[in-house]
Amino acid sequence: MTTQIKKQPYQIPTSVARLFSILFTIIFLVSGAYLGHLFYATVKETVANAEVPSLPYIDLTLPSLGVKSATIGIIPQRGGEIPITGITGVPLPDYEKKERVNILLLGIDKRPDEKYARTDTMILVTIDPENKTAGMVSIPRDLWVEAPGFRESRINTAHFLGDKYDYPGGGPALAMQTVQYNFGVPVHFYVKADFDGFRKIVDTLGGIDVDVPHTIDDPTFPSMDYAYDPFYIEAGRQQLDGNIALKYARTRHVDGDFARAYRQQQVLVAIKDKALQLNMLPKIPDLWMTMAGTVETDLQLIDILELANLADEIGEDQVEAVILGDEYTVDYVTEGGAQVLLPLREKIQPVIDRMFAEVEAKGPSQAEIIAAQAAAVAKEEEARAREQQRAELKSQLTAEGAKIIIQNGTESDGLDAETTLFLKEQGFDVVQFSPADTRNYPHTVIVDYSGKEYTLGTLVNFFNIAPENIRRSSNLKSEVDIRVIIGADFELPEMKPQSLLLQ
Repeated sequence: MTTQIKKQPYQIPTSVARLFSILFTIIFLVSGAYLGHLFYATVKETVANAEVPSLPYIDLTLPSLGVKSATIGIIPQRGGEIPITGITGVPLPDYEKKERVNILLLGIDKRPDEKYARTDTMILVTIDPENKTAGMVSIPRDLWVEAPGFRESRINTAHFLGDKYDYPGGGPALAMQTVQYNFGVPVHFYVKADFDGFRKIVDTLGGIDVDVPHTIDDPTFPSMDYAYDPFYIEAGRQQLDGNIALKYARTRHVDGDFARAYRQQQVLVAIKDKALQLNMLPKIPDLWMTMAGTVETDLQLIDILELANLADEIGEDQVEAVILGDEYTVDYVTEGGAQVLLPLREKIQPVIDRMFAEVEAKGPSQAEIIAAQAAAVAKEEEARAREQQRAELKSQLTAEGAKIIIQNGTESDGLDAETTLFLKEQGFDVVQFSPADTRNYPHTVIVDYSGKEYTLGTLVNFFNIAPENIRRSSNLKSEVDIRVIIGADFELPEMKPQSLLLQ
């Protein structure tokens, strides 16, 4: 079913309450994930403008990965000779010394039938109590990096791997360690929420108002059952409920990941603006229960209170927001054919140095960074050469226009269909596939009807066909130019497109 929205008013439920408590405001807004912007904006305005009544004792223990947050009655102290460490082993900030606080916000993409989940969004938030500044770095999900203890993969798989392989601290810990290792800064805390948590927060606020810069028509927006739930939204001022706001923040098939990162920041501001418009007293337990089971964090109450105190001291002009987009990454195709983004460390490093100036963490050494930069340049050149080879291959195949039929002469059911799909992706014009006359061909055979040498030679190379199995036919009535009969000696590999080229 297509999801559409046009310029129609969204009715605000009268039961939505005003956020009157500094403490609860911080918990509520921080726990929404995707909420880096709210750390400095919403809390700042709430602290500055709200008249805060005395608070009764409320158990505000937050759900976490084995790390319980403190209640109001217990405020642990930091500092001392033996520092308290977080789940990644880094010392937690000492607020008396005005040490920097870094928080990783994780938006989780988990389907009902999945046990482990990847991150759909990663935002690293930093707050500097000494200089009264803050920053937010949006990390693209396709960034190709190394997770400690694992080989290179997309950064959004770190959480998945941590949960699947029982990494100490689980998915959040490995995601934090991966950011620490690749960016060279400590990550003290995390806040994690799934899609339901995000939807519930927006709906609890009664929806949000967003200026959509251009019409979005995404017919391939994914549904939770791995099918499609087409998404459409018109340009202009729109009022969004939780479901539409989530889709607006997630869609990327029309304008890509970097535009999506901008929309996510746009949604954060809209949530902040709407939260400040509420004028009714809240039912705190009801609001907290709204998020139960959808939000997870290892923030302690002392951290929430300290962040609240800092919020009023940080001006909006003291907040830097960065998206690691085209300027900081380069497109790359891996050996397995995955399209990813390589970090340009020589461009990212100055941003990190500026935003996290006085902190260091266990990350790559300077020599390792230089080596990684050289490797990134080499991979960039390799990716460009690969794309050029792919374009040349398709150009030559198109020029010859050879029509190909694939036949399966093996006992491997479906091999003809799988091979056809692979070849069509590379630019071959496969017009038909079917079983061969027998399933007992020991070797792959190719029959040439038309003398289209480039296509023939490329297929011979790909299928590794021996000269004695290359046959010529003078059948001028054939409707195809080349026939390939797959034999038992062929196994469809996972290979790069340029490996099909003639050597």
